[in-house]
Amino acid sequence: MKKEARLLKAKAVASLLLSIDHFNRLSDVGRVESVLILMDHAFEMLLKSAILNEGGRIREPREVNTIGFDACVRRGLSTERFLTDEQALVLQTINGLRDAAQHHLLELSEGQLYIHAQSGVTLFRDLLRAVFGENLATMLPERALPISTVAPIDPISMFAEEVEEVRRLLAPGRRRHAEAAAKLRGLAIVNGALEGEFIQPSERQLSQLGQKLVSGSTFDDLFPGISAVSFNSDGEGADVSLRITKNEGIPVHLVPEGTSAGGVIAVKRVDELGFYNLSHSDLAGKLKLSPIKTTAAIAVLGLKEDLDCSKAFKIGRSVFQRYSQKSIDRIRALVQDRGIEDVWTEYRALQSQKRKP
Repeated sequence: MKKEARLLKAKAVASLLLSIDHFNRLSDVGRVESVLILMDHAFEMLLKSAILNEGGRIREPREVNTIGFDACVRRGLSTERFLTDEQALVLQTINGLRDAAQHHLLELSEGQLYIHAQSGVTLFRDLLRAVFGENLATMLPERALPISTVAPIDPISMFAEEVEEVRRLLAPGRRRHAEAAAKLRGLAIVNGALEGEFIQPSERQLSQLGQKLVSGSTFDDLFPGISAVSFNSDGEGADVSLRITKNEGIPVHLVPEGTSAGGVIAVKRVDELGFYNLSHSDLAGKLKLSPIKTTAAIAVLGLKEDLDCSKAFKIGRSVFQRYSQKSIDRIRALVQDRGIEDVWTEYRALQSQKRKP
């Protein structure tokens, strides 16, 4: 490993240990902010170390400063490719909460803080193992608990219960607006981070959320980003893990670089025909390939079975296969890596196997 990568990884581990230490401390003074700021720093250092380890660079040509957090996530997704979409969502959520904690005001319930801290430790452990082949457990003091030994409740149930608590706080006869706004702020920031937007909701926006809640809006209506993912917990004791996964059939988008207040990635319930907006001929035209060579690449990659790239729509008695913009990148990468003639040869082999009795 390069010396710079090794030093960055050491800083990442040190910041993570401090984040765990602040989570488990007895004092609540500055606890939420410390946990999030230190964990965010741990991930930025780890991502930079991983990029260098995979042969990438963390400085643009003629630039003195290294790239920022968003650029690290984007490279981990699209260039060095050591991140999954779901892992990027965890990183973006932690970074969005850190931004609010460091630059304005943020109040999180103990349950929310646990979810973000535990999912962060799980991701750090996963990346350390996948990229560097190292075990986080060997870097923890024997006395340290990695955040918690038992998840308090199902995470989605916890988020839904917080929304119901806000509804109770705003009920006639109570009208505890300050407490309600404090709970809604954290939920709004997490929802925005998952939808690819770094937002610090204003008091007016929080008031509007409260009004919609009182008028009968559901959790899914108000927080579609949170409801579009699942939080999966497994293991026990020091091995407890908490990971975010997108719900089946819900696409994840790479947010265009330079988008105002935009993150790197977004999970949204969208108009499906708007998402799968390419016909087979459209796809071939974008790729500058013949229709049959496009069919070959689709088959070799198995894109028809990948909901991020393709979906069949039934209109009347006819079925139309549609493709997303992501399919363009997948096919281009395949052709660049292997060449279209090799792809065609593999496709012919696949067809021959299907024809065998």
